[in-house]
Amino acid sequence: MTRGAILFLDDEIELCRAAEEWLGVSGFSVTASTDAVQALDRLDPGTVDCVVTDVRMPAMSGLDVLAWFRNHAPEVPVVLLTGHGDVTLAVEAMRNGAHDFLEKPYDADHLVAVLDRAIERRRLGRELERLRHSAIGNGLDTRLVGQSPAIAALRHSIEHLADVDVDVLITGETGTGKEVIARALHDLGGRAKGQFVAINCAAIPESIFESEIFGHARGAFTGAIGDRVGKFEFARGGTVFLDEIESMPLALQAKVLRALQERLVEPLGTNATRPIDVRFIAASKVDLRAESEAGRFRADLYFRLAIVELAVPPLRDRREDIPLLYARFAAEAAQRFNLPARDLSRADIDRLTGAGWPGNVRELKAEAERNALGLRTPPSGDPAPRSGDDSLAARVAHFEAGAILQALRDSGGSTALAADRLGLARRTLNEKIARYGLREHAS
Repeated sequence: MTRGAILFLDDEIELCRAAEEWLGVSGFSVTASTDAVQALDRLDPGTVDCVVTDVRMPAMSGLDVLAWFRNHAPEVPVVLLTGHGDVTLAVEAMRNGAHDFLEKPYDADHLVAVLDRAIERRRLGRELERLRHSAIGNGLDTRLVGQSPAIAALRHSIEHLADVDVDVLITGETGTGKEVIARALHDLGGRAKGQFVAINCAAIPESIFESEIFGHARGAFTGAIGDRVGKFEFARGGTVFLDEIESMPLALQAKVLRALQERLVEPLGTNATRPIDVRFIAASKVDLRAESEAGRFRADLYFRLAIVELAVPPLRDRREDIPLLYARFAAEAAQRFNLPARDLSRADIDRLTGAGWPGNVRELKAEAERNALGLRTPPSGDPAPRSGDDSLAARVAHFEAGAILQALRDSGGSTALAADRLGLARRTLNEKIARYGLREHAS
């Protein structure tokens, strides 16, 4: 496995050789050429993860290379190498879809960092395309999206347990996707043709809990004008999902435990028990063992549920999955709202993977949907739009100020980190920060 397949185009043979050597040592697979026309004639775009091209070359310029890829393989990121006088061309190229541009002489380590980010975007695109073409329905990879070891292990456990008729306890923070896992266990197992009955234990008032869960007979209490089948019995042949089970009152826990152990329910107002054929899956956002030791949850119910326990990792523990999850949610929202999809930029990926996401996947999805709707409010302090002065110098200055501000935000105000992101000397960056009045954003 390499870090990615690179096509490097430059009319200077020494630069091609140096790039092949350095990038090869860094773990990339590199094809270098001084003849862009010939290289593209022979190229299979599907074999390339990123293109690095000089702007000024005979016969075919870097902008021509960019146009070729936009027409033939728009998913392949293109990075431009520019001389000092080509910055205006590079700005225009960025508007036309270039991934990034580096000014010669470029720092080799910075080029590697740029390539890693470009290839990550390419990987995201491929994975999203694969998910779009996956079978809609029971595909686990379309439900539990991610390539982190924790999610891969969770998918494996679900596949193994889906057809095993055992009760399961799912633990994890709010918003991690516990119900998604419960539904996957149901849909992929032998009970898929039965009902999936989700019960939020925190949402049902204690006064009507027994009636809702176990059912009641006509006349069992004031207002019981007819027989009612409880949710446990209604789920016959299927699955009962007890969400937020930690919020269930202790008195009711004893009655639920009996139903779990004996697979029987006794509707209110009757003396007869009825058998239930269900699988129970419970979910909790707290540590039920600790709750039982503290006397806030029945230990016997915990041990009955925890024969099999699946722990769902929080988003902060699988940051490598965040860009893919976000891109998928954003693409789905754009399709649902009939809006154009928005590409993830390098800064977007850095910002998303660096955030805390206390609301986990649910919070990430909400953010992606807001962004798809164009509702993300830019932070205060953005460089003011150009007013009247539409000269080339003013346009370049505005672009540069915006890039610096974004780098500062992504770096938490650190000029050292921002300078590294931008490939600038720290002194040069500080001069530009002062020139554009961005000092309040730097620390």
